[in-house]
Amino acid sequence: MDNHLNNYHLPQFPEPYWRESTSIPEFPKLDKSIHADIGIVGGGITGITTAYLLTKKGYKVALLEADKLLNGTTGHTTAKITAQHGLIYDELIQHVGENKAQKYYHACMDAKQFIKDTITEFNISCDYSKQDAYIYTNSDNYISKIDKEMTAYQMLGIDGELTNEIPLDLPIKKAIVMKNQAQFHPLKYLKALVEYIAKNGGLIFENSTAIDVENGDHPNIITRDGHRVTCNHVVAASHFPFYGGQGYYFARMYPERSYIVAAKSTKNYPGGMYINAEQPTRSIRSTTIDDQELWLIGGENHKTGQGESTIKHYEKLAQFAWETFGLETFPYRWSAQDLTTLDKIPFIGRVTDDQPEVLIATGFRKWGMTSGTIAAHVLTDLITDQDNDYVDLYAPSRFHADPDVKKFLSINTDVAKHFIHHKLEFPSTKIEEIEKDQAKIVRINGNRAGVYRDQDGEVHAVDTTCTHMGCEVNWNEGDRTWDCPCHGSRFSIDGQVMEGPAQQPLQMYHVQQQEDTND
Repeated sequence: MDNHLNNYHLPQFPEPYWRESTSIPEFPKLDKSIHADIGIVGGGITGITTAYLLTKKGYKVALLEADKLLNGTTGHTTAKITAQHGLIYDELIQHVGENKAQKYYHACMDAKQFIKDTITEFNISCDYSKQDAYIYTNSDNYISKIDKEMTAYQMLGIDGELTNEIPLDLPIKKAIVMKNQAQFHPLKYLKALVEYIAKNGGLIFENSTAIDVENGDHPNIITRDGHRVTCNHVVAASHFPFYGGQGYYFARMYPERSYIVAAKSTKNYPGGMYINAEQPTRSIRSTTIDDQELWLIGGENHKTGQGESTIKHYEKLAQFAWETFGLETFPYRWSAQDLTTLDKIPFIGRVTDDQPEVLIATGFRKWGMTSGTIAAHVLTDLITDQDNDYVDLYAPSRFHADPDVKKFLSINTDVAKHFIHHKLEFPSTKIEEIEKDQAKIVRINGNRAGVYRDQDGEVHAVDTTCTHMGCEVNWNEGDRTWDCPCHGSRFSIDGQVMEGPAQQPLQMYHVQQQEDTND
């Protein structure tokens, strides 16, 4: 892998700029059973904002994070605060109607305003800036789609316009701009909310993995260590819901990974946030590091656990940055995982109609800054019995005949294909043939196993059968993880769960057993 990375001077290990540039407070592990008014699982923008809102209202909140706060999707975002979520509004009008499409836009704008107001209230220094958001195309096939999107903007009262030129030095055939959107440093912003929660009676626990909910008038969150959080309401804000009741969310969403390279430049960035309409995706914005511009080039999305070597996606972004803008110094690279629902609208609300005490937020489709903030308000209003105009729009129980049926069949046909394909593989690689910083599929005691030899030569071997529903995981070379191609679960080199829906780790094989029993 080093040879690939050196071609573009990319860092050897992925690390998001947001985390490296921010000191986040640390919190203890939950080591006993406790009581709280509200139990929240997930330490990203949704969980933290929900905890903040409920704490302000006087509720005792317990927030549990399986890893470290803000180390999941929120810490790996592009951090655009925008209602422009791709070419979505014409599609929404066609599938859910003009009224709901307009609500979707207003919800996003409400979220943007809340973030701005909160920054002002607490005087948060988080690199917030107002920016116009552009969708551009270089494909003749997408010109008419951009025209239709402009018609949708006009129908919905969205402040936007068509253009044949953009401030960025990039050839285009047409673009649509949404005015007065924004960007920020998400962890600097959320750090202030975390500090507010902690100072005002909220309980925060890290390295505390929730695995189940015991239902009742006072539900219990059950942790992997056997501790309980007894509360009146449970909020599952853990990217993929750690608890789904009978909602079958793993079959109603599909996971995708996307990638970012951050490039230093002496060039003056012209302002604006950009994303193309066609594939492969190219997303562009800037931030600053040590008073120098840092260009964030994102895209290359694909279904988790599938496709070519993941390191190639980083390389393609670096190649695009070099060929298009002459950027060649890349101090950071990182990737993120996102979930998309059948109709592209997030699931926010009661997990099922007969479990009103358990609420979820998921399926943000790469637009978590606004969607996570929206979710926090919808969930808070449901818990406190307040009216909210967006409850029906985001209700997890909804179903639309078109496109839901077609997408459901497509997703689950793909799952079946990958489930069967890897079960039939019979690897012949020997453990001793695996080089440092390389992973291969081998056989151990007749079982399919994934073996990674780290840079010190130590071997890490795991059973490759995903603990969610039995699919076979694949090696993610770019991030050094084992990823499931069926429902997006991800595991560390030692089999620990990094992303759901899996809740249990992969079985590990001991080194001595690996060397003695490999056949």
